[in-house]
Amino acid sequence: MGNYLNPGNKAFQRTINSKIYVDKTGLIQYCNSVMDTAQEFICMSRPRRFGKSVTANMLAAYYDRECDSKELFQHFKIAFEESYLEHLNRYDVIFLNMQEFLSQSGSMEEMLNLLQKSVLWELLEKYPDFRYFDETNLIRTMQDVYRQTQVPFVVIIDEWDCIFREYTVDAKAQKKYLDFLRGLLKDKTYIVLAYMTGILPIKKYGTHSALNMFGEFSMTFAGPFAEYVGFTESEVQSLCDAYQMDFEETKKWYDGYELEGVGSVYNPRSVVCAMQFGKFQFYWNQTETFEALKTYIDMNFDGLQDDIIDMMNDEKRKAVDIYGFTNDMVTFHSKDDVLTLLVHLGYLGYDSETGEVFIPNHEILNEYMTAISNSEWGEVSRAIKNSRAALDAIWKKGCRASCRGCCKCAL
Repeated sequence: MGNYLNPGNKAFQRTINSKIYVDKTGLIQYCNSVMDTAQEFICMSRPRRFGKSVTANMLAAYYDRECDSKELFQHFKIAFEESYLEHLNRYDVIFLNMQEFLSQSGSMEEMLNLLQKSVLWELLEKYPDFRYFDETNLIRTMQDVYRQTQVPFVVIIDEWDCIFREYTVDAKAQKKYLDFLRGLLKDKTYIVLAYMTGILPIKKYGTHSALNMFGEFSMTFAGPFAEYVGFTESEVQSLCDAYQMDFEETKKWYDGYELEGVGSVYNPRSVVCAMQFGKFQFYWNQTETFEALKTYIDMNFDGLQDDIIDMMNDEKRKAVDIYGFTNDMVTFHSKDDVLTLLVHLGYLGYDSETGEVFIPNHEILNEYMTAISNSEWGEVSRAIKNSRAALDAIWKKGCRASCRGCCKCAL
């Protein structure tokens, strides 16, 4: 087993060895249903702490033909599907965590060279006796391997969009990366499934997308993946029963993301931490600072700050046009673009039926409180900085009765 070619099932084994694991293997059934079809290209984006890498590791463990994962999956939902044994451990898997290559490179060219050399090294080690047209060309080598083995590839890409968070204003580097992925994946008979996961949907350039063969699923449209984005209400209820935690309190702290077809969706990492430690608190800020949020709300496009304050005080919802968003972190034409980005980052919920955004829960409200208290918002910042008790007052709608200096009072 390699690092990039057929990485095995150890990473997923560690996940299910954990004290708390919620079965999301039903996602595999959808992947099986679109394998080797025009719908075989899937991009599933969701915020940090929503299980992206767990899903990628799960798919690798299931498809990797150099390991035996039958026992690993035998008690999970996928094992009861007709397609289970048909696709179990039948493919050569190429697993790429783009953040790993990015962190070891000083430019896009260096990164893509490192990626290709790394995968080629393992392909040639695995299949040393094949005749190759060009051993330095990854695409041609994958074609040669498939031609001689007749075993197609499943390509899994984790953190696919980290490039757009690092090279935020380098359009040339971004296009070079997208063109590489297009060349590697599109119209290639050696591919039967390509699954990408990250935070952002696929970058748009005008009306053209270099990766237009991908079906895109995200926090604004999760489609068939909705129940796999986070924890559903019934899953959280079961966890609360098992760990003797108050369900309504759990809902207040970590619920609020609404996805069509499943309703309430909970932040999985925060729920797991609350169950594990028996305490409701702010787990979100243990893995990301408030600075990311502060940067965007400080822009104050078209009165964005007023909208944020309204949502904080009264749980008001704001109608947003999500369709102008170009799927990067720097190109904003209006406050709707900023609000749409905050949806993808997990700082806002989105109701697809009404087209409205809102602050989803107590935990995320705290992130806004922290961001604003460290911003230059005049009386609002000073009020929040001087009274952290305002957080509970706002959330419980007890402004007049119990708050000395909440956002609305400050105004």
